[in-house]
Amino acid sequence: MHRRSIDVHVYARDDGLWEVDAHLSDTKTHDVTLAQGVRLAGEPVHDMLLRLVVDTQLTIREAGAETRRMPYPGRCDDHGDAYARLVGLNLLKGFRHAVKERLGGVQGCTHLTEMSQVLPTAVMQAFAGVVLDTREGPGGDVPPFQLDRCHALRRDGEAVKTYYPRWYRAPSSTLAAATADGTSNLS
Repeated sequence: MHRRSIDVHVYARDDGLWEVDAHLSDTKTHDVTLAQGVRLAGEPVHDMLLRLVVDTQLTIREAGAETRRMPYPGRCDDHGDAYARLVGLNLLKGFRHAVKERLGGVQGCTHLTEMSQVLPTAVMQAFAGVVLDTREGPGGDVPPFQLDRCHALRRDGEAVKTYYPRWYRAPSSTLAAATADGTSNLS
């Protein structure tokens, strides 16, 4: 009945900055009546672009949005460029919370604001192995950035033990006991 596509492209620029293009498209498998008329099956109900320029520290230097297709022309796209408020935010330091504060509710577009939530991990994927060393931190004495950022790469887990043995730490006895019997006494 409905398809939402979110597509993120990250481009390295010649000036050392990175461009992030996030595109959202909503389509229906049937004709739908909108405020200004019928949108035919397969034609986008929403077609939106959020573009950022970030530096290698993941700080947003430029930001803007464009709404090309929408249910309420002249209204959905009448937010000025609220998304310029993203400038100065860092994708890894409180980004998602700051976006909600700056653009949540009627301060921005629900769809663009929700889409922005995928950008930190998408940009990290682009930077991995290029900007960020996934094997060692600076000077070889800092763990790779991705450790302890998800359950698979927790420092006391099997993936770290296998692929990053230098950074592996045995689980605490409380955690090991809870994991072994499938229960947890931790609150």
